[in-house]
Amino acid sequence: MCRREGMKLFLKGTRCDTDKCAVERRQNPPGMHTYRRGKLTDYGVHLREKQKVKHYYGVLERQFRRLFSYAVKGTTDTGKTLMSLLELRLDNVVHRLGFTPSRAQAKQMIAHGHILVNGRRVDVPSYLLRVGDVVSVKNRPKSVQWVQNNLAENQRQVPDFLSFVPGPQPEGHVLRVPEPEDVSIPVQPQLIVELCSK
Repeated sequence: MCRREGMKLFLKGTRCDTDKCAVERRQNPPGMHTYRRGKLTDYGVHLREKQKVKHYYGVLERQFRRLFSYAVKGTTDTGKTLMSLLELRLDNVVHRLGFTPSRAQAKQMIAHGHILVNGRRVDVPSYLLRVGDVVSVKNRPKSVQWVQNNLAENQRQVPDFLSFVPGPQPEGHVLRVPEPEDVSIPVQPQLIVELCSK
């Protein structure tokens, strides 16, 4: 998937930072006759942008369409709102706080009940957080130890819209709605809006 989009999507966690990364080893897109491929059409450019965002955040088509319908109903710019909603997903926030090395592991950790939101267990990775919510690790030795190990191995920079509170039971706070500069992937939301509005 990374080779298809021509950039690192960090789907394999820490492996993407090593020499084993597929994008580092082979620059060409996947497939047999890559040298015959012509220039992308206008539709192809729009579609690649949408697919890149879907793969990066690990959302399915139906989930993506639901988030887009929420973004369209808002009064602000649809593209910015869509990216803010994707950044506020619980699995993304858990990953951005450094609790897990990848979003796939964040989903698994949430589904297994290791994550609390405002002190209550939430096992839905697509749960949308609000400003002021507190994301913490369940006070269980295995859960806390696993997160502490990940924090020690991956010194990830926490984005400005979140605040990380270290301690025996690590937690993070949602300070504000994410802005376009907080998005961790280079993306052109306007192309996605044009495609999904057809």
